[in-house]
Amino acid sequence: MNLNPRSLAIILHDILVAALAWLGAYWLRFNLAVPAEYQAAALSTLLWVVPLQAVVFWRFGLYRGIWRFASLPDLKRIVLAVGLAAVMIPVVLILFRVDVVVPRSVLILDPLLLLMVMGGSRLAYRAWKEHRLASVLHPDSKPVLVAGAGSAADFLLRELARNPSGFHVVGLLDDSRDKQRRLVQGIPVVGALDEVAVHARKMDVQDIVLALPSAAHDVRKRITQLSAEAGLNVLTIPSLEDLVAGRVSVASLRRIELDDLLGRDPVALDDSGLHQLLTGQVVMVTGAGGSIGSELCRQIARFSPGKLVLFEQSELALYSMEQELPQRFPEVPIVPVIGDVKNAEWVNRVMAEHRPAVVFHAAAYKHVPLMENGNAWEAVRNNVLGTQVVAAAAQANGVGKFVMISTDKAVNPTNVMGATKRLAEMACQAMQKPEGTRFVSVRFGNVLGSSGSVIPKFQQQIEAGGPVTVTHPEITRYFMSIPEAAQLVLQAGLMGAGGEIFVLDMGAPVKIAELASLMIRLSGADESRIRIEYTGLRPGEKLYEELLADDESTLPTPHPKLRVAKARAANADWHAECLAWLAHAEPHDEATVKHQLRTWVPEYQPGSA
Repeated sequence: MNLNPRSLAIILHDILVAALAWLGAYWLRFNLAVPAEYQAAALSTLLWVVPLQAVVFWRFGLYRGIWRFASLPDLKRIVLAVGLAAVMIPVVLILFRVDVVVPRSVLILDPLLLLMVMGGSRLAYRAWKEHRLASVLHPDSKPVLVAGAGSAADFLLRELARNPSGFHVVGLLDDSRDKQRRLVQGIPVVGALDEVAVHARKMDVQDIVLALPSAAHDVRKRITQLSAEAGLNVLTIPSLEDLVAGRVSVASLRRIELDDLLGRDPVALDDSGLHQLLTGQVVMVTGAGGSIGSELCRQIARFSPGKLVLFEQSELALYSMEQELPQRFPEVPIVPVIGDVKNAEWVNRVMAEHRPAVVFHAAAYKHVPLMENGNAWEAVRNNVLGTQVVAAAAQANGVGKFVMISTDKAVNPTNVMGATKRLAEMACQAMQKPEGTRFVSVRFGNVLGSSGSVIPKFQQQIEAGGPVTVTHPEITRYFMSIPEAAQLVLQAGLMGAGGEIFVLDMGAPVKIAELASLMIRLSGADESRIRIEYTGLRPGEKLYEELLADDESTLPTPHPKLRVAKARAANADWHAECLAWLAHAEPHDEATVKHQLRTWVPEYQPGSA
């Protein structure tokens, strides 16, 4: 082992401690007054005892550890080393016929003193380095409560002590009765999660940290709501993904976000199957710069495709992805392509050149009110004709699998957007042949943070001081995170045999008014400062979204978050008739578009809410 100045200082420390412990044992043995003859014996035996102990300490590796991280294994090595030295000292003194009388009590007291001082000095150093007395050493740090008293809380306490971030923990909360009134890293578990307001007031705390990574999201949501109602700032530890990647430490606390409360358990993916589907293959994503399309690209890139073709109409969105993906996935070849999915000649040329094995079709107009009135014709052409064009090109160019992103608004649609996505599903089903390209559709609801989502709008309104506008007190929507939606789309694409409409498990629906209220409280305000204003349902909007139409049923799949919808069979003649109508160069007015949509989608009831 190479000796650096720090290691040498530790060795000298232990040699000095060994000498003092031996002399201290004599001192205690004779009640602080050592007779002269024993003083000489104590000093002469030091020449034998201290070198022997130093050799034993070295052989037991006491100088390989780092004092700052001293722990039970280090203490175990000290105990074994001191114990062995204690046994060897009388043997050596007898073996070498050292002509002194060593009291037996000294042989017992010496290892006890040595163990106390050597172990204590290491633990004291660690406590000092970790700023265990944070409230004394850092009087400007803020007291916080921690929700949770498990391994995550233990890890958090260690990290906060090692890397102070302006906080010191004064208490823990946990629903487990076995943990209450006990200590974690010297911090008391003061009560249950529901008692947060009482203990925050008693301890004069303004912040609480959630250390509940394995808790159900309804538990996290409950403690967050209780904390917000008590006027506390709610923080959380970083995600497990960021911790494992080493991007942040546990002590890098952040404000809790809606994803933390509305998200669900991680998606279990069939990685081996997805590697077969994607790894080394050419994969094409339309709408690659959108919320879902861009996340699909990130998730696909994780499986190292042979080439990733990004097809996107927005120049800015495509540029952003062209800049991001090579930095995150430098080994994946990226082909950015500007284009309109309605341009059949260009779409065919792109597919003929790159020959994708899998196509994910995410390009669509999705904003309900914008597509409802003056833009109805463009909505139909983009969502239905665009899907038809890309699907036909996929079929003509030997694409193995075509996955179309649909929506829960395609079920009993009350708006143009929903009706067009239902038509797009029907187009994919109509194109399915016994051989060749397999067409799969995937339905899901709103995703957190997507373009057009209420979440960014609410955040902007809260930052502006309100009001936060909600269309109706009872309006309810399903939510999932963008990564979860993209992962389940990949899984559905893998499982699809052709012609299916997969329905994602969206969890429990969320009232938008409650969501707005929660966001206001998380911002540190309340509804007396930022009020909620109800504006009325917008054109084509309905109170409750559905994932299945009334005359549909579902079948389970091997994946717990995916089911297959058995959709109503479409009229055999509608497909050719629809394509001929969409090829019409002159735009149709809104009334004509809605009338025609009702012809092909009987469950479509425009204006119904």
